[in-house]
Amino acid sequence: MANKNLLSLAESDPNFSNQALENAINNLKIGWVAKSIILDDTITSNAVLTNSQKTDLKSTINNQAHLNLGRQFNDMLRHTNTVLDGSIIPATSIAEQRTFLDLLQNVQSVQGLVIDLFGVDATDKNRGVNDHFGTLNNIFLETEDSTKPVFDRLRDSIDFITRAELTTDTVYQNAITDLTNFINGLVADSTDFQQSLDSLATALATASTNLHNALGSEPYLTERTKLVDDTNSILTQVTLEKTNLTTIESYVTSLSNNVAFTGLAEDTGLRNLMSKVAQNPNWIKYFTEFEDTGSNLNPLLDTDTDSDKSAILEEALASQGLPDVLDHTDLLAVARKATLDDRINTAGFDFLTTEQIIEKSCQQLNLVLFGDVVDRSKRLLSNLNQRDRDLVLADLNANEDSKTLS
Repeated sequence: MANKNLLSLAESDPNFSNQALENAINNLKIGWVAKSIILDDTITSNAVLTNSQKTDLKSTINNQAHLNLGRQFNDMLRHTNTVLDGSIIPATSIAEQRTFLDLLQNVQSVQGLVIDLFGVDATDKNRGVNDHFGTLNNIFLETEDSTKPVFDRLRDSIDFITRAELTTDTVYQNAITDLTNFINGLVADSTDFQQSLDSLATALATASTNLHNALGSEPYLTERTKLVDDTNSILTQVTLEKTNLTTIESYVTSLSNNVAFTGLAEDTGLRNLMSKVAQNPNWIKYFTEFEDTGSNLNPLLDTDTDSDKSAILEEALASQGLPDVLDHTDLLAVARKATLDDRINTAGFDFLTTEQIIEKSCQQLNLVLFGDVVDRSKRLLSNLNQRDRDLVLADLNANEDSKTLS
């Protein structure tokens, strides 16, 4: 670990915040978006409205989510606040309260566990760093290619529509203002305001639909489509982060347990026990085939490419002294090699001549017998040497198969 600058951190706190996200959202406070942000804040903070009323009200005016960007942006900020203070994972007591550090450490664990168990980067399982913290990590402010970031595209579309000064936009903004003012005017002893609240909410939803429809032809349709796509990107990202972080502890526990079980499989007694009590067929197969799979491992046969495999095959043959017979005219050597082949039944071979052993071996291997004994010896030796290659190749493939995550 690098020690430079470490001393200055000893008595200080990183003071993590979502200020960068808030600054980016401030740059999008244009036209109706600025007013919708104020409205969403007003609804959320109002002390008169009940939680049920707030939920119903937000649902009514969210009929065009791509226009109700105030809610989407504020939901992002609220979401990132729960990530930073750890409250995204519910706790029943102060002792159970998680911290941002807890979340970071769990996500770090996932990165290694996914590679160990699945053989792929955690991002391939939607469990990468940005799959948990993307909103905080400026995922909407940066791109890895030439495309514009989500927030840049949003600003372009919002600015384009606002500068058009559409009548439906003006009506929509007025409806937002009317509802905001009404909610601000509520006091603790307000009575019978529900009808007026519903009426204003309905008027706002209608104005939202009318603006949506007014954007249904060019040059506005392209910008409306961008708003829809970018809003969906935000909603999808936030949903993914919430799902991943609220389940991060159980996910880490599950993966860690699985790693532990595979480690225990090294013990023959425990492996046999687990194979008997496991109910999952995949685990049963893993435990029962563990020993055979392990016996197939041979680091000398490790390869990365097909060309490697060809070279390793030749090296493995040479290390075993194969081919051990090259001259097919050496009839005695060919006959001896044949008696060592497990495909050939050597019963009675002790009473046969060398030529007869070659002939019998050819018969058992279904090799043609035409020609003289030298011809038969040539065909037999070729078959025997190919058999050696096939067996070594089978070992190589078994090693590769045993090392491959499946």
